[in-house]
Parts: sequence; structure tokens; C-alpha cells
Amino acid sequence: MLRTQAPLFNNWLDDFFAAYYRRRPVNATFIGQHVYDHLLPDYSDHGIGDTVAEMEDLLRQLRELPDEPLSSIEIIDRHLAQGFLEIQLWEYRSNHFQFGNPCSYTGEAIFGILALFLTDFAPISERVESAIERLEATPNFLRQGVENIRRSPAAWVERAIRECNGAINFLTEGVDILIREYAITNERFRRAADRATAAFAAFRDYLKSELRPQPSQNYACGEEVLDLLMHKGHFLSLSPEEIATYGQVQLEEAQSELDQRATDFNASSPEEALSQLNDVHPTAQGYLSRYQEIWEAARAACIAYDQLTWPDFPILYTPIPNWARKAAADLYFLYYRAPAAFNRPPIHHYLVPPLEADLPAAEVEAFLRANNDSVIKLNHVVHHGGLGHHIQNWHAYRSASRIGQIAAIDCASRIAMFCGGTMAEGWAVYATSLIAETDFLTPLEQYSEIHSRRRMCARAIVDVRLHQGRFTLEDATTFYQQYGGMNKVAARNEAIKNSMFPGAAMMYLIGCDRIKKLRREVSSLQGDRFNLRNFHDTFLSYGSIPVELIARDMLALISH
Repeated sequence: MLRTQAPLFNNWLDDFFAAYYRRRPVNATFIGQHVYDHLLPDYSDHGIGDTVAEMEDLLRQLRELPDEPLSSIEIIDRHLAQGFLEIQLWEYRSNHFQFGNPCSYTGEAIFGILALFLTDFAPISERVESAIERLEATPNFLRQGVENIRRSPAAWVERAIRECNGAINFLTEGVDILIREYAITNERFRRAADRATAAFAAFRDYLKSELRPQPSQNYACGEEVLDLLMHKGHFLSLSPEEIATYGQVQLEEAQSELDQRATDFNASSPEEALSQLNDVHPTAQGYLSRYQEIWEAARAACIAYDQLTWPDFPILYTPIPNWARKAAADLYFLYYRAPAAFNRPPIHHYLVPPLEADLPAAEVEAFLRANNDSVIKLNHVVHHGGLGHHIQNWHAYRSASRIGQIAAIDCASRIAMFCGGTMAEGWAVYATSLIAETDFLTPLEQYSEIHSRRRMCARAIVDVRLHQGRFTLEDATTFYQQYGGMNKVAARNEAIKNSMFPGAAMMYLIGCDRIKKLRREVSSLQGDRFNLRNFHDTFLSYGSIPVELIARDMLALISH
């Protein structure tokens, strides 16, 4: 994995990243490249035209590079960069993003501001100045959305309306709280927020009066685009139909196991068995500290079983900030957002649902049952804040792959590059099955992971069927209710997200199962020399790149 001296390719890659950050300034903020913190993207005709021309020129230059020796990681980065540009060229010409989805504007605009306050990466005065410039740019940015989008699927319009509501809540009440808590004396901040509030209100009016009455039904990206995403993003050899078929077989196996094992917990159905998880929960006094306690226990279990090298990567569980609470419900507001790859604070804050003071006793009990030990353990600790995403991110930021360092960082509405998905989500799902090999999970928690696998399989199926045009949103919603264990609201929201981001929902199943297969393959090749910790450390060292490409490289190295 040592990099060779390949100046021509690495100079090209410098230009690739320079263009990436310049054209995607909100992504750059989340990644930790802060030169463009004062800007929003340019989705005007001129801006989109320049971006497309620049990507086409980068592709041409890449194809015309003279031959030079590349390391295996540089070869991978070359494939990933080319795939990224080809996928982005489709996006910039499609009705799925800038020309058909109003969330491309609402999400970028509001998270362009929120990104400046979610971490203390610079003095507050500097971040406020950047926020003012982005706020001042918001009216023009949202007008670009009005100019570019004439029709949009109804569900995307409704989501954008909710995001406008969330933005307005932040720009009014949230900004007032920020000003008080940070003692911000810059009066321009409040005035700029007021102008941005008016712009979001005007955009919301446009969504309601112009787009909502005449929706399109164009959710599906089509088989050809699915092929592009799977072959140039995930680097899979499977067809969309093969993925859907595999997901269906795995779903049926998970369903059968759930049904057969429910009696192990004195239950007549999986639902009755899983409902018992709600009974084990923190006390009101111990709610917040319970996250850190379980995190420490997970770390101890992983180390005791020598599963991998646990890095020094501090995390602090803390309630969602007061300034974000009212807005969060209507936005893509993540509890765990990947730390910046560059220029990150020494301690990363994991934002958890707050237990509000002075709630009636019945509401406190309902909150604690919803945020029970299994939710904290499986979701907030293992999947996100510990062995899963957080540990994988630590390795990614040290990867020899320059794309692998940043691809899976959470941005306004999705990760920085599509190609990071099978690693990021696949590893996080695999991490839960890995911790199950220790004594960390209870039998009922292990049983609940079968339910999670069933939901993961349902996601892969919906991803394909929706974008083939074989499922409507209503079909997808019903499928999730029947096979994903979701209520109607959650199922509908998941289906809408799947429709907006084709090829993303399959990442969980495909990534996780490819890791498991690679582990079996490496173990078979190495025999008595196989060491689980070394396998995981080596695997994670590649960073956030497609699992399939990691598997090919690892197997080639072992075989030779």
C-alpha cells in the first residue's frame, strides 16, 4: 500500500480536489477545508455550465495522462475519481438533483450555516463572519432553485417544505439562542438571518403554490443509471436484478429465523419479542451518562476479544444544542456526524436526544423506553459512535487513499462521495455482528439484529425496484411496513430518501456481506496465520473506498 512517485497523476488529483472543494463549498466545510466557508454552491446556468465543463475537462485530462507507475492505492484512486466524475456528470444533467429536487437547495442553504456552528473549529467571530456571507447569499441561491425547477415529485416538494420550516425555526429562534449563548455582538448576523428567513419563506411559498399543484412522478433513475452507480460507484459486478434477488433471498431467511426464534423469548411473534427491549432502559437521572457507560463497555469488550486496535479518538455524548432543537426535527440532522477529516476539534461531540426538564412522568417513561439500552447500545454506540462509523472514520483519515480520507464524511444531505458508501455503511453494520461475537450483547439484542438484517435486505430490494420503476413510493412504503418493521411515517420517509438517492440504500447489505465474505476468504488463505485484529486493522486502513476494491487488493497481496 506504499505510494509510488507518480507526479503526473498526483498533480491531476490536486486539481481534482481543488475543483471539488471550490464547486462544493458546503461539503468543503464539513470536510474541514475552510477556504470556502463564506460561499454557497453556484447553481445558476453559468455556474452549472462551468462545473460540467470543468468535470469534462478533468476526465479528458485523466484519460490523456501519460503512463507512469502507480501504486495499487493510486490505481484505486484513479478509478474512483473517474467514477465520481462520471456519476456527477449524470447528476448535473438529471432531474434528480439541481434540476428537479428542491431539497438540493434547501439542504445546502441551511446546512451551509449549521456546518459553521456544529463544531468549534475556529473562533466564533470568524465563523459568524462566514455565516453572514452565506446568509447574504441565501436569497440568490434559493432563487436559482426557482429558476431551475419547474416540476418535481410531490414527496420531494413536501420534504423541501419541511426543510424550509426547519430553516426558519433555526434562523429565528435558533439564531437568537446562538447569539445569547455565544455572546455574539455582531448585529449584522441577526439582520442577515432575517433576510435569509424571508428568502426561505418565499421559497416555501413557491413550493406550495407552483410546484405542489403540478407534481411529476419521475422518481426512478432507471436501469442504466443504476448500472452506472453500481459499476462506477460501488464497483460491483452484479446487476441490479441480481442484487434485488439476493436481497429477497436474505430477507426470507431473516424472516424465517425471526419467526422460529420468537418462542425463545416467550413470545408468539417477533414483534412481541422485540417489544421487550423497551423494558430495559436508563433512569431519568442516569440517562445521559448511560451513553458513555455503554461506550466504555463496548470498547472494553472489543479490546478483550482482540478484535481490532482501538484508537485514541475521544467522543463525548452530549444533548442536541438548544439552538438546534426546534429545527432538528425537520432537517437531515444527524446524531453522529462524521468528524471533519482535517482541522477537527480534539473531542468529537455526539449529539443525543435531550431528556427535557419538567416533562410529566408518563412522557419521561415513554422517552426512556424509546431510548432504551438496546437503542443506545446498538445504534448510538456500536453502529455510530464506537466500533462502527467512528472507528472507521479514524482509519479513513489516515488512509493512503486521498479519496478514501474524505469520501464518507457526512455533508448537507449525504456523504461527500457516493463511492464511500459500501465501506461506511457496510462496516457499521458488520460492526454490530462483530461485537455480537463477544459477550457484549444480550440474547434479545442479538435476536434484534436479525430484525435489523431483515430491514437492511428490504432497503436493498426497494432501492432496485423503485429505480427500475417497478415500485411506486406507495409500494415501497407498504413493503417497508410489511418487511422492514417500520411504522407508516418511518416507512414513507425511508422510501422518499431512497427515491432521492438511488443506489444508496443497498450499501448496507452489499457492504456488510462483502466484508464477511472477505474475512472468510482471507482466513481460508492464511489458515493458522489468520489474526482477526490484523485483518480488521488492514481492512480499515484502506479508508472509505468501495469494499469490493479493498477485497480485490487485499486478496491480490495475500495471494502473492
